[in-house]
Amino acid sequence: MTANIRRLVLAGLGTTALSACATRPAPPVEHYSLGMSRADYRNYKKAKADPCASSEPRWLADELTTVNGLMARFLRETENIANLEAPDHPRQLAMMREATESLPAVMDVHRYTLNRLRECGFRDTGAFPEIARRGQELLREADARLDDGPKVLAAVALKEARKQWREEMPEREESARRTWCPPKPEIGQTDLYYARHDVDGRKQWRFCDGHLVEQRPDGEPVLVQPDNLTWRMRRRIKPQSYLDAARDYPLAEMDRQPDSVPGSGQGAAKKSKPSTDSNGPG
Repeated sequence: MTANIRRLVLAGLGTTALSACATRPAPPVEHYSLGMSRADYRNYKKAKADPCASSEPRWLADELTTVNGLMARFLRETENIANLEAPDHPRQLAMMREATESLPAVMDVHRYTLNRLRECGFRDTGAFPEIARRGQELLREADARLDDGPKVLAAVALKEARKQWREEMPEREESARRTWCPPKPEIGQTDLYYARHDVDGRKQWRFCDGHLVEQRPDGEPVLVQPDNLTWRMRRRIKPQSYLDAARDYPLAEMDRQPDSVPGSGQGAAKKSKPSTDSNGPG
């Protein structure tokens, strides 16, 4: 009899423990903001709580609806994120950067709660079917949008690097001239100090004595002489030596807009490759 009583007591304690676990209080409300959007939700996953048993259906519906609304607004406000020329792109970019840092954690909690909702007795009542359907749809769309984030950010970085490349082009050319050219360049000396591959495909090689070799995308290199050369100066010029110097200059060292990351130190002649009267650097 004593053993039977003990078993009944232990069974009662187990039932009480299970009941306490099933009715664990709902976790506290957490607040999240993204841009101008706000959402209040409960992290049932972190608290290891059952949203079916520890929350009022009306509260749960409100929480899920506000997170759905926040994701929908995020998708609306970043729908043209791939269009780098859009007038509001800076605002969309700021939204994407903010969302990349914080939204996935909220989505993870939302996904957990929606999945647990399938086990709730009230899952087919009221607005819950539409809330669940819309929530899963928004999660998929937001995942895809966030997956595009790194590509968009890389494209923006490349765009800014190319803009900086264009803006700083004159200074790079002048800096190369100051670095590699003597104070008084001699006409006829093929000292090549700077080369550039322009966006339109045109190539230019600049020499300290003012000469320029230029090549159009579909043409041959041609020598462009500086103005106001005297007859004596022209006698010192050997056009082929300039063309040879341009031909021998390494294409990889030409100043050109970045294809992926900003380049540095390109376009200027290298001291480690000494120039000669016939071939120039490279």
